[in-house]
Amino acid sequence: MRSYIKVMGPPILDAMRKLEELAVSMPEVCIMDQALVQGSSPSVAAGTDTGSIAQQARGYFTARRIAIPLERCGTIISNHGERLGDYDFFFEWSSKPTAEQIEDLIGRIDVALKPLGCLYTITSK
Repeated sequence: MRSYIKVMGPPILDAMRKLEELAVSMPEVCIMDQALVQGSSPSVAAGTDTGSIAQQARGYFTARRIAIPLERCGTIISNHGERLGDYDFFFEWSSKPTAEQIEDLIGRIDVALKPLGCLYTITSK
């Protein structure tokens, strides 16, 4: 299951960075966003060595000044970027989330995006 996020209003890129930062602390999800899809991402192509993906993910997050534990680098980025569609970001759950987990995610997103003043929609499917 994925929880898709559509950010409305500026600053969209800053909002995606905040969502990336949020996801680092959530081991039950991996992520994809428009910045990752547009080519500034670690290679997540089929057949790519997992260790190499982890190193690339580490470099990606370090360049954005987002602290990420080394063990999280290999699991943070989804290999389903083509499923992003018209959304800006998604959280891909490792197992079907409970209603409480979805509510917790919404609360965390609210807190993360509040200082930016942008609005968002969330659709889980």
